[in-house]
This record gives sequence, structure tokens and C-alpha cells, in this order.
Amino acid sequence: MRKIFIISSLLSLALTSEAQTALSLDSCRALAIENNKELLISNEEIKAAQYTRKAAHTNYFPKISGTGGYMRTQKEISLLSNSQKSTFSNLGTTVGGLVDQAGAALGQMSPEMAQQFGPILEVLGNKLGDTFNHVGQSLVDALRTDTRNMFAGAITLTQPLYMGGKIRAYNKITQYAEELSREKHSTGMQEVILTTDQVYWQVVSLANKQRLAQSYVALLEKLNRDVTLMVNEGVATKADLLSVMVKLNEAEMTLTKVEDGLSLSKMLLCQLCGIELSSPITLEDESIDDIPLMQGDVYADTESALANRPEIRSLELAHLMYKQKVNVERAEYLPSLAFVGSYMATSPSVFNSFENKFKGMWTVGVMLQVPIWHWREGHYKVQAAKSEARIAQYKLEEAREKIELQVNQASFKVNEAAKQLIMAINNQEKADENLRYATLGFNEGVIPTSNVLEAQTAWLSAQSQKIDAQIDVKLTEVYLQRSMGTLH
Repeated sequence: MRKIFIISSLLSLALTSEAQTALSLDSCRALAIENNKELLISNEEIKAAQYTRKAAHTNYFPKISGTGGYMRTQKEISLLSNSQKSTFSNLGTTVGGLVDQAGAALGQMSPEMAQQFGPILEVLGNKLGDTFNHVGQSLVDALRTDTRNMFAGAITLTQPLYMGGKIRAYNKITQYAEELSREKHSTGMQEVILTTDQVYWQVVSLANKQRLAQSYVALLEKLNRDVTLMVNEGVATKADLLSVMVKLNEAEMTLTKVEDGLSLSKMLLCQLCGIELSSPITLEDESIDDIPLMQGDVYADTESALANRPEIRSLELAHLMYKQKVNVERAEYLPSLAFVGSYMATSPSVFNSFENKFKGMWTVGVMLQVPIWHWREGHYKVQAAKSEARIAQYKLEEAREKIELQVNQASFKVNEAAKQLIMAINNQEKADENLRYATLGFNEGVIPTSNVLEAQTAWLSAQSQKIDAQIDVKLTEVYLQRSMGTLH
């Protein structure tokens, strides 16, 4: 309903650009709330706190992550030394040398046998040499790693099993933070309403004082005309006329100041409501004559105030957040347990000797971390967090005491403003009667001009005091609602 009302208010403002727009107190409040930048910021803070809470809740669930990499190296990893590579590559040459040595030994032992088996040994040596050289080179090539171009990738799943209560505490902190942002928004909204009401009733006060100043100027202008005629008839002195003219000039200056103040106050109200500053607006209560009084005396209800004030709820939430911070700090120095599963693949792979192929394997397990000794760092951090929680508790107690005092003061001021309004009304009635008698006496020629001026001045003062008392009644009611937390 409020949004529909705001939209209709904005449309009416757009369609009546040249005509004056009458605004009620509720419409001014609604427009101010809709256009206040601080409230727009606090709305975004609420959304941010909601997303933070949702993000914290995801810590209960497993996390899956993927990693990959490539590395180019200058040299490759070698499983054989250079001498071993040379030995294997020349294995056939070595074997052929051994066969030649066997043939030479056979020739020394038996030339006949050497002549008979020599060609065979020579062929055998050549064959064995080529074969073993090939086998040795194949072995060297098979043991080559070719790790100058290395690729690796892994997918890892991590599921927390026990983190010392950190996840649960952090979730509570984010929940409290979201509630705190809502309470902050509520506090900001009440401040916007309070400011709007103050400016609204200031405009109403100045509008009434403008009419009062205009009436006073009209009275003095009539008196000035009458005294001028009397001076011309010789029944009044020039001094009487000068006194009236001085008062008239003062009244016109006062009227100018009131009009300027009214224009500036309306501009301020337009700025609060998000309306063009030059818009010609009027308020529904500008023509108000009598403000109804609250029935009976107002008594301070501190219990309701403490239950309704968003500041108290904000401090309570802050205290709860600091208590959970103690658990977070303590969890840092408790054992943590997590389930870990992953699949890792590399190229070159080593699962079937060295191959330039992507091959991998699954791994599962648990990871336990147990802090052993940190020079009591955890103890100090926990104690610091406890001190912060106690500070928040003291601030909460102090705020309760101040709010109790504020409610009592606001209740007293409401009752006092009501009494002052009654007295102002009585004074105004007496001033009206006094002015009536002074005017009749002046017209009959039995009361001098100075007495009429005094009666008009007293009438002006009584009327002004009545206007101020009426506005004080409304503002003290607003301040009481603010102190009770019911301003909305």
C-alpha cells in the first residue's frame, strides 16, 4: 500500500507542475523514505548481509575445485647417467670385443681350430655386436623421461567433518549481521521520519506566523490610515503617526523574514521528499487553527521502549556476534578433520613407465590438523574476544539506562507542552479581548495611540506563543514516539 501511495504522490507531482501540490504528513514521510540515500544504502547492506549469510551456509557442503598447469623446463629428468647411457648404447661393441678376444685365445691354443671356427666367431661377433647395440640403445630410449614439457591437472573434493565449531559460529555471526543490518535500516527510517516531521511542522509554524504577520501588518496599516486622518483633523500628533509608521516598518520587515524562512523551509522539505526545490507546494496542516491535545497525562513506559527500540536490538545482536567471535577464535586452536578425495592426471605419466600421455588416478583420505604449540597465541586471542563481548554488554546496559532517561524526559516534555498550550490559548483569548477594547476605545477617542500599539503588540506575542505551543505539542509527541520506538 505504501508503494502505491508513493507512486500516486509522484504522479500527482508530475501532473501539477504549475499548480500547488497539497502534501500531508504521511505523504511527506513516504516520499522522504523513498528518496533518502542513506536508506537506499542500508537496503543494499541488507542484501549484502543476506548473500553473506548464504555464502557462509555453503561451508557445510563439500567443495569441488579443479587445478591445472603446464611447465617447460630446460633439461629433462634422466634416470641414467651419461656413462650408463654410453655403456648401454655400446653394449654390442663390448660383446663383439669379447668375441674377438675369444677367437684370439682360441688361435693361440689351437691354430687348426682357430682356422676352422675363426670365420664363425667373426660373423657371430658382428651379429652380436649389432644386436646388443640395438638392444642397449632401445633400453636407453625406453628410460628417457622427456619431462621438458610437463602437464598436470587435478579435481579435488573437500568435505569438512569437524572444524572446531568454526562453521557453526560463523553462520550464526552472519545471521546476526543480517538482523543487525535490518535494525540499522529501521533506526535510519525513524531518523528520516523524525527529520521530516521537524521540517514539516517548521513549515506549518512559519506558514501560520506568515498569516499572523500579514494580519499584524493589516492592523497597523489600518491604524496608520486612521491616525493619518486624525492628524489631518488635528486630534492626533505627528509623534503618534511616526510611532505607528515605525511599528508598521518593523512589521513589514518581520513579514519579509518570515516569508524568506518559509521559502527556505519548503525548499528543505522538497529536498527531503525528492521534489524539485522550486516546486510550489502547500501542506495540509498549514491552515490549522487548533491542534487537539492528548487526553490525560502521558506516563513513561520504559519496558515497551526497551522492547521496541531498534538500538537496543542492535546492541543485543552485537553482543551475540562478539560471543560467537569467541567461538571462532577458540576453533582456530582445536583439531580439524576433513575428508579429501581427488583425481590427478599428468603428462608424461609414470603409471606405465614414462609415457607422453595423460593418465591419472583417484585418491581418497582424511586430513587431520592438530595445533600443538603456538606460545598461547590462541589463549590471548580468545581472551581479547571475550573482552570485546564484555564491552558490547556494557554498551547495551548503558543504552538501556539512557533510553529509560530519554523516555521519562520525553513524557515530561509532552505533558509540559500540553500545559503551555493551554496557557497560551488563555493568553491569546485575553489578548484578543484586550485588543478589542483598545480598538473600541481608540475609535471612541478615549484611548491614545500608544495603548493601541501596546495592545496590538501583546496580541501579536500571544498569537505567536500559541503557534509555538501548538508546534511544540506535535514535536514533543513525535519525540516521545521516537523514544518509545514507535515512530513509523
